[in-house]
Amino acid sequence: MDLTTPDKKAWQYLLSAPVIVAALGYFVDIYDLLLFGIVRIPSLTELGLDETARSVEGASILNWQMSGLLIGGILWGVLGDKKGRLSVLFGSIITYSIANFACGFVQDVTVYKLLRFVAGVGLAGELGAGITLVSESLPKKLRALGTSVVAGVGLLGAVAAYFTVELFSWRYAYFTGGGLGILLLLLRIGIFESGMFKDMKTKDHVSRGNFFSFFTDGSRFRKYMKCIGIGLPTWYVIGILATFSNEIGKALQITEPIKPGLAVMWCYVGLAAGDLLSGVVSYKLQSRKKAVMLFMSFTLIGAIIYLYGGIGNASLLYSMCLWLGFGIGYWAMFVTIGAEQFGTNLRATAATTVPNMVRGTVVGMTTVYGLLKPAVLEVHAAAAVGLVCFVLGFYSIYTIAETHHTDLDFLEK
Repeated sequence: MDLTTPDKKAWQYLLSAPVIVAALGYFVDIYDLLLFGIVRIPSLTELGLDETARSVEGASILNWQMSGLLIGGILWGVLGDKKGRLSVLFGSIITYSIANFACGFVQDVTVYKLLRFVAGVGLAGELGAGITLVSESLPKKLRALGTSVVAGVGLLGAVAAYFTVELFSWRYAYFTGGGLGILLLLLRIGIFESGMFKDMKTKDHVSRGNFFSFFTDGSRFRKYMKCIGIGLPTWYVIGILATFSNEIGKALQITEPIKPGLAVMWCYVGLAAGDLLSGVVSYKLQSRKKAVMLFMSFTLIGAIIYLYGGIGNASLLYSMCLWLGFGIGYWAMFVTIGAEQFGTNLRATAATTVPNMVRGTVVGMTTVYGLLKPAVLEVHAAAAVGLVCFVLGFYSIYTIAETHHTDLDFLEK
């Protein structure tokens, strides 16, 4: 299929300012979002917590961050449809940059929780606004490739975060995250607003950014919940299998201590590669649904091997994190599906809230995992959580509408 347009070649669209700036924004977003998962053990150890306290307080801090993402997703999503996509890209980055810089000075667990909550609120706006802006700026046949570039480049932020911690310190890593955010803020000066949003904004009678409208219409509500369901396996892998890989490694009787930060990094290396490929697969198959189902199936196989395949050493466990990360490389496709399901007056709200609703479910996942551990041990507890996530994920992608060829210039009534 021809990837050219009357006035531009495909590569000119894919290397345009909205795509590049969104990709760099997501790079910083992922760097800051995953940083706590990487520095959880060294930072809490330095704050004087023992192994038991690190597990309990680490999960609590993660839940505070994810709760911030949940609230921030609604806040920035509504703002994106009411005030514009760019207002979110500027406001969110200021919020999470300040919070992450402040984390470098933390001396108390309670303050740590509060700062990660504020950082979560700020981080919630980056991906949805960026994907919405890119989706509305590219021709429909290039949308999957464009959003894959954004996610593929952005997810390498996790790799940068890991090596920053390894080479320097966890406090320096937080300072770096805050500094990168400010630099990105300067790069965004001069980026233009989405043309679709500008056209929609002139229509005074159109209701924009009404979050509650997802719950007042049965068809829209089901569509919204399915969008969330598609993403559940992604954060099951990150929030349970990678983040608590040290506990699972012990349960698997691996003698070498497992570093959760390294597990998360390898997961995101795979995720970056998967995200780059998933857009190409979707383009070749001419289907978002087929591409996601393929990647989700690959993830399910990896999760079974990870938990029950008899992994006996740290190298194999990290290799499986790479596998699992590649499998959940449909993340960008999942966010794109969420953006494409809804009209211009609700698109930023959907694209921003949906991924953050998924991130917010980590609170429930970690809670259930923690409750099940004493009764059935770590491996079976993780498997039980995963079973629910994959059942809902497969059902959602199988029953949701295909959007590969959808024209996005429409409004929700």
